Amino acid sequence: MSANPLSPPRWSHRQGGASALALALLLASCAGGPVDTFELSAAKPTPAPPTQAQVRIAEPVASIDLDSDRILVRTGPEQVATLAGARWPERLPLLIQSRLSQTFENARLLRQVGSRATTSAEYNLDVEIRTFELDVAQSRVKVDLAVKIVSVGGGRVVAAQIFTAEAPVASTSAANVSAALDGALSSVMTRIVAFVASRL
Repeated sequence: MSANPLSPPRWSHRQGGASALALALLLASCAGGPVDTFELSAAKPTPAPPTQAQVRIAEPVASIDLDSDRILVRTGPEQVATLAGARWPERLPLLIQSRLSQTFENARLLRQVGSRATTSAEYNLDVEIRTFELDVAQSRVKVDLAVKIVSVGGGRVVAAQIFTAEAPVASTSAANVSAALDGALSSVMTRIVAFVASRL
């Protein structure tokens, strides 16, 4: 029996609800095998006119299922699994924090951008990872990040917006899924840079 790309569900509020395809994949799963590491890349936006703002990108917050180095797969409305034999190089929030910081650097937009808690900044960029997964039933990857620009001095929310992107996948192979998520994230990060540029 060949190894299935999905590992067993990590949680479920109710039994059932998964598509026939998802159930078939789950029932056919086999344990073991090597684990490959897949990267996410920084986006390369068109350089924008620089501002004098100093921004610190806070570590994104995420649910327990997304706060890991595993690639999340939605198999039903309230059921998720992880992609077997595949992982990110570090916890997803830290990885997105790093790539978003690099994306801002690529845009040459800000006088100073950082991700460490010690970074002196006028604004925090708070990010919530709401969705970052493969939806098996729809054969699509989905990325959903909620972003807030927060004044460090008074804690005032200067601006807030939700950024989403989707992309189709031809199969549940780790290479296809990770590449599709990488492209969707790149689109989202490019729009986040434009959003911050328009507000600061």
